[in-house]
Amino acid sequence: MDKFSDMEMFASIVKHQGLAAAGRDLGLSPASMTARLQALEERYGVKLLNRSTRHVSLTDSGELYYKACLDILDNVNEVENIIQSGVKEVKGALRVSAPKDIGKQYIVPILNEFSERYPDVIPYLYLNDHLSNVNESGMDIVIRYGEMADSNLISRRLASSRRVLCASPEYLAKRGTPITPQDLVGHDCLVMLRHNEELKTWHFRENDQRKSITVTPKRFSDDGEVIRRWALEGAGIALKSLLDVQADINHRRLVTVLNGYMKNFNASTTVSSADLNVVYLSKKYQPKRIRLFLDFLFEQFPDLVKQSSDN
Repeated sequence: MDKFSDMEMFASIVKHQGLAAAGRDLGLSPASMTARLQALEERYGVKLLNRSTRHVSLTDSGELYYKACLDILDNVNEVENIIQSGVKEVKGALRVSAPKDIGKQYIVPILNEFSERYPDVIPYLYLNDHLSNVNESGMDIVIRYGEMADSNLISRRLASSRRVLCASPEYLAKRGTPITPQDLVGHDCLVMLRHNEELKTWHFRENDQRKSITVTPKRFSDDGEVIRRWALEGAGIALKSLLDVQADINHRRLVTVLNGYMKNFNASTTVSSADLNVVYLSKKYQPKRIRLFLDFLFEQFPDLVKQSSDN
């Protein structure tokens, strides 16, 4: 087999997290996949994957090889598109990951308009609130709150934001409005889960004073949109990004509390830790469809945020 075919095979194994699933995608038997992977590792004299019966993970050498595979495969696909369709045509898959609230309120309409301009670009939108390994996720663009420290990634701020505590007017009328962070201990709080970790310790800063409060969870979810929905229904107090709940606050469906404090899920209460960022792999030759979408995203997103604030 040629090196390009081996790269396609290896990228498929990592994408599908297993040889059997990758083999089904490529039309190859498990035995053929195993033999080809062994031959690949023997060629370079290194182990590329750690394999168990249920899971595969990249070794350090495997991660280097995988990143190179993605770059080369993307570049070849882009050249093929140009040759086959002409320089002016843009086509191919565009894989975007975003938190659910942000994705539904802002990214969906942006993708809709982008698809109208470039109908041969096929968008894949993955909505989740988990911080993923961009290198292994297969995503072209990841939209996330906070920073992701990785020298192989480019991170650009899409919008400034901050964390706010919010609840429905009905809940506050029934349970009272907290005046200090300590008051939250007596309130029902809606708590995020991140990788099965309960984010029930909320951090506050007022001037130079820092305080951490372990709140009383009323409900848990790993979905930020569900947390917002529960807050709207009067189930408790939520710690949310202002971007997620701006329209609800403007329409008085939600009310912010403890506004004199800077708030966050972690001890880093810097403003930038709550900003919304666009993260993507650093590549010498970024496919044209990705470059165009990035430009379009940064052009359109501020207008949508402004519309949300005005409405």
